[in-house]
Amino acid sequence: MDTTPKVKRESKNKIRVDFERAPLLERLKAKFFSVNFLKKVVYVIFRFVLLLGITYVILFPYIAKIFNSFMTLSDFKDVTVMLISKNPTIDQYKYIILENDYFSSLLNTFLLSASTALIQTVVCALIAYGLAKFKFRGNNIVFAIVVVTLMVPLEPITYALQTHFWFFENSNILGGIVAPIMNALFPPEKGVWQGFINSYVPMYVMSFTGLGFRNGLFIFMLRQFFRGVPDELEESAYVDGSSTFKTFFRIIIPISIPMLVTVFIFSFAWQWTDDYYVTTLFDSLYIYNNGFPNLRQIVEIPTYFANDAKSMPQYKSAIEGTATILIALPLIIAYVFLQDKIVQGVERSGIVG
Repeated sequence: MDTTPKVKRESKNKIRVDFERAPLLERLKAKFFSVNFLKKVVYVIFRFVLLLGITYVILFPYIAKIFNSFMTLSDFKDVTVMLISKNPTIDQYKYIILENDYFSSLLNTFLLSASTALIQTVVCALIAYGLAKFKFRGNNIVFAIVVVTLMVPLEPITYALQTHFWFFENSNILGGIVAPIMNALFPPEKGVWQGFINSYVPMYVMSFTGLGFRNGLFIFMLRQFFRGVPDELEESAYVDGSSTFKTFFRIIIPISIPMLVTVFIFSFAWQWTDDYYVTTLFDSLYIYNNGFPNLRQIVEIPTYFANDAKSMPQYKSAIEGTATILIALPLIIAYVFLQDKIVQGVERSGIVG
């Protein structure tokens, strides 16, 4: 039995009235010089200093890259220059954009990233909706396989991917049908077809089949979201004679826009910065001659800075950092405009909280 004395409502009101009637000096002394107030002040200061320190540790490398991108070689040789350039310049941006075909690589990357992201969003939504709303034998097993794909590292499947797509005509029955057609389109005098090496076909195949580019995570997120959609919406549509696909595209998709935007942005960003699939499915000669699909080509040091970069490793790192800024800039701009949708999508997926 709780024997702690309880303060009645009338007593609380009386204490508040007495406090308000007390002299101002006594009220300030009681409010700002109490032990509880001092504890709150110490806690607020500690939390502020801690968060400020964590923020500094996280953001300083990025801030340093931005400031270094405006420095010249003389700034790096000057020991008095720490972060702010004495003679700021945009030459690093200028020559990276001009010599390394930045806008060409940007367009190439955007088309590939946007198209695969759109395909993945639609395909993952269909798969997730089926797993969330339809009860069939093996539903849980299929979902378990989807979850397992999130835990399998990419390195063990590298050889399998290369074997399957580089030597497609010999790796499966379908290859025996496709290979003669492709060899007819590319006769020996033009070069014999050699599987899907150095093409975007493997990326689109994996996107259409829901197998690549973190599709397991997208399916998981969308399934969690669709499970929260009331069944009454679909039942009402079925009563009105709507088919499953019509219900999905006319009712479910419109109310899922924030979640779909989140998945699209995640897929777009991962494809934009992808390194594994590109280096696995493209050889180095093709990458060098045709432009790197993930903008890696612009990290090459422009010839204008070649000699200076060799003589000063710090300057070389600054130029590569400038290229990194140019690579990340479109993603930062997209996040600024779509951050509300991303936050809503993550919250509604049920994977936080």
